Amino acid sequence: MKRINRRRVYEALFEAASLSSVQVEEVLAEKQRTGEPIGKILLKKGVIAEEVMLAVMEKQLGIPRVNLYDRKINYNAIDCIPTEVVKKHKVFPLAIRGNQILLAMADPLDLAVVDEVEMFSQREVYPVLASESAIKHAFDQYYSFRDYPTTGDAPQPSAVCESFQHEKNALPAESKESGPVVKLVYAMLSAAVEKNASDIHLEPSEHNLRIRLRLDGILHDFARPKAMKPEQIISRVKIMANLDIAEKRLPQDGNIQLRHGDGEINLRVSTMPTIHGEKVVIRLLEKDKIVLPLERLGFSSANYHTLQHLLLNKAGMILLTGPTGCGKTTTLYSALNYLNREEENLITVEDPVECRLKGINQIQVNPKIGRTFAGALRSILRQDPDIIMVGEIRDIETAKIATQAALTGHLVLSTLHTNNAASAVARLIDMGMEPFMVTTSLSGVIAQRLIRKICPRCLEEYRLSEEEKVFFHKYFRQEPPGKLYRGKKCHDCYQTGYRGRTSIQECLILSQELQSIILRRTGAAELHEKAVELGMTTLVKDGLRCLLSGETTMNEVVRATYSSLYDQEFFSFKENNLIVERLSRSDS
Repeated sequence: MKRINRRRVYEALFEAASLSSVQVEEVLAEKQRTGEPIGKILLKKGVIAEEVMLAVMEKQLGIPRVNLYDRKINYNAIDCIPTEVVKKHKVFPLAIRGNQILLAMADPLDLAVVDEVEMFSQREVYPVLASESAIKHAFDQYYSFRDYPTTGDAPQPSAVCESFQHEKNALPAESKESGPVVKLVYAMLSAAVEKNASDIHLEPSEHNLRIRLRLDGILHDFARPKAMKPEQIISRVKIMANLDIAEKRLPQDGNIQLRHGDGEINLRVSTMPTIHGEKVVIRLLEKDKIVLPLERLGFSSANYHTLQHLLLNKAGMILLTGPTGCGKTTTLYSALNYLNREEENLITVEDPVECRLKGINQIQVNPKIGRTFAGALRSILRQDPDIIMVGEIRDIETAKIATQAALTGHLVLSTLHTNNAASAVARLIDMGMEPFMVTTSLSGVIAQRLIRKICPRCLEEYRLSEEEKVFFHKYFRQEPPGKLYRGKKCHDCYQTGYRGRTSIQECLILSQELQSIILRRTGAAELHEKAVELGMTTLVKDGLRCLLSGETTMNEVVRATYSSLYDQEFFSFKENNLIVERLSRSDS
């Protein structure tokens, strides 16, 4: 590595930070006292942005920057440098090129680190620039669980791992043994909770285990433990979920109930055999994040009042609809919590029970013993219920019993998997329900989607290109604004430009006009058009509300709502399809 004129770099950083001579002397004195890099001191004082600092260093040093969030990592390079060296010096090996090792560094001026890495790797270091936060993110993904020992003394469990407890306020017997596999699993769960992940994917390959976290609806690589065999980690999860560890040929489902700090977490575990072993998906269901006040669900003012109006009914059926992962469970549980009063008898039938609610009688379906949705519903009707929640209407038998309950003075809440509100009505009729039964029992349908919110830390305004303006006009059916908002991408949002999610809805209330259309057995498209004519806000229009308020991006609204459009003429524009494809994939 060539020698660098440090003074010139420092002067450029001081100039970019607009420091006075007195401030420069203070920074230099702090460097002398603490030994910290100049750049880190400037960041800590808040006088320079990380992106500005990296741009200055790139220009002055002639060293290129890399984006560690998107870059593919070479595992041979990782094997060249011990974990403790990478962690201590905040560097990250990216690739091997002949006798050189490509090394991401937050401070390429630290020649002592370069020398140490060259000694361990036995290769010449070729440095590239990366932010310290990006290096830490890469370390968490590729090194965190890499060196857990499979034999001998295991490291002491961290305080975070110890905070996980079973429901009875005691760690399981296995965790008290402080085994390395046990601690790895608890550390993985802790990291997932800390990052607000909704799912953990454990995916075995021929020689390794890939761990991915779903953050704000998008999967991100997290770690690849090298020291342990995939089956060790997967067996530990199956033991916690009370699954049969000897059965590896059939899918299994289980639950783990844990306490984390002051909150409760229900882990829904699903296993699936693959050619390389069992794949496991763990859904994290935290009560504080599932049960929310109605006003925090993301409903617009008009849709919020519509929801309240539906919940005031003493009888009738309310359906929530949308694809998997659209927030139906959160809306359903939040509505139940809103309706939960001492004078009411609330009973649910679920598969599985995802969140335990005080004061509500919850039943879990168990087909192995004949306790199906339909069978449980029949029994519920003899339990003097006021409000019934059916986890999902999957067949005609369940649909008929739920409809009968709605007609006999009960408020029934349930879900369907359809793309929009009008399709839910068509789905019930396709199942075998008579249209007159649907119109007399169904009060309303709420279709829902989740969209990612722009990261508040890196939010910026931008002007639309001519291509985007054309697309905006044809998609949203109105003139485009001069500017919109997007995320520049930062370490807080893992370089995605998004952080957190909100929901958009369309609420279909069965008015007399709509009931007459349903009785004529017309299609979902005609029902949708009539509902819009009568004032229903579509998913696209509700997404537009979030877009214009600066809450989300056009890309995200398109990604969430494109399949719900009925306008066939719109789909005939080839150039629009190409724009949609680019928009929907660019943020994923």
